[in-house]
Amino acid sequence: MSAVDLHQHLWPEPFVERLRQRTRAPYLRDWQLVTRGEPAYDVRPADHDIARRLELDRGAGTELACVSLSAPLGIESLPGDEAAVLIDAWHEGALDLPAHFAPWASLPTEEPDLFELADLLSGRFVGVQLPATTLTAPAGWEAAGDVLRVAELMGKPVFVHPGASKPAGAAPSWWAPVVDYAAQLQAAWWAWHACGGRAQFPRLRLVFAAGAGLAPVHHERLAARGGQVGPVDPDVFVDTSSYGAQGLDALARALGIDVIVLGSDRPYAEPLDSLLGEAATQAIRTDNPRRALGGRLTEGSMEAVA
Repeated sequence: MSAVDLHQHLWPEPFVERLRQRTRAPYLRDWQLVTRGEPAYDVRPADHDIARRLELDRGAGTELACVSLSAPLGIESLPGDEAAVLIDAWHEGALDLPAHFAPWASLPTEEPDLFELADLLSGRFVGVQLPATTLTAPAGWEAAGDVLRVAELMGKPVFVHPGASKPAGAAPSWWAPVVDYAAQLQAAWWAWHACGGRAQFPRLRLVFAAGAGLAPVHHERLAARGGQVGPVDPDVFVDTSSYGAQGLDALARALGIDVIVLGSDRPYAEPLDSLLGEAATQAIRTDNPRRALGGRLTEGSMEAVA
């Protein structure tokens, strides 16, 4: 069964070199990553070796891997020129990756170039990634409206990924991924619903990383607190990254199977090869990701659904 993995990270050489040229966070010293909100992290060079990644993906049955800029670095929210240099390096390197990889576009939070975004989305980029940190309140989705409209008009999805964490003092290294990332995604999920996002963007497809921080599981609490639980939106997807049988079972009970999509977060985790039975595995690893991207995919190409 050929899988489509919507959530991977792979740093091409131009992007790595730009990070090494910086003197303020985020930056690389050799392969040690320094960011503002998390402890220094020793990156494994092998994790960003293209040939090795291809071998791992093919061993896992992954036909297409969608790779994105690592939003927790906080690059999108840097001052305009700083953000642009790093994002341009990401786009340049991503376009040189083998056809097995399909990149998500990124753009600066400050004065995003909508014409450039439209140009990127008209080519090889499968959609645009937005950091959840910019979407944690209804006003954040409203501020991103022009970007969302471009994606909707181009028929490309928006990938909501955790952004940069706030410094947490002496907290352990797992604190940001377990606590802050999940909280960001939950807030972004509820903010989308609170702002009436679907009414404003009736054809937009969204993909939330990491099961939207399990926000859908809290719909019972929404109802208990006076909110209204609407029908499951077939164009708002959640990926499987960071969760196993318990988390995915809870998501499936809340949302059904049709909006759960494979996202491994590789190199930080492995793609799940079996999810809630054979039919569910086929749907989550293959059918649903293709629908989330709006087409029938083969390595390096996409045939639009009529």
